[in-house]
Amino acid sequence: MVNRLINTTAPHATVLIRLLVGHVFFSEGVQKFLFPDTLGVGRFTAIGIPAPHILAPFVGVVEITCGLLIVIGILTRLAAIPLLVDITVAILTTKLPILTNKGFWAMAHEARTDFAMLLGLLFLLTVGAGAFSIDHWLAVRTKDNANG
Repeated sequence: MVNRLINTTAPHATVLIRLLVGHVFFSEGVQKFLFPDTLGVGRFTAIGIPAPHILAPFVGVVEITCGLLIVIGILTRLAAIPLLVDITVAILTTKLPILTNKGFWAMAHEARTDFAMLLGLLFLLTVGAGAFSIDHWLAVRTKDNANG
């Protein structure tokens, strides 16, 4: 089970996607604490997220933790799952209203980062962390230990 989770045959260049996706989520998580009125509790309140005083810090911690795991390349597939939930909720609560109120092109402009993160996470969930990762190192080590 663990080997399935960490095994990856993705190319070395996958590190570029990991750095991009992990950095964006890590940065956004930190900013929820640095700028709570505009990006944390205040933003969650404004868009109607329930229990914003609990959920905004929770989401911030998830983004920081999972973003770092993705950058480092450890438990990458597992870290992608809560971030997929996170970005899906973000799209539904912030971009769908733009689509219905301002139209497709206004939404497309505002959602470009969200969609890039969604696709990047789906990529990492599918292929894993790639050769330049702790996941790959652990998978190789686990396989070597199993073989002898």
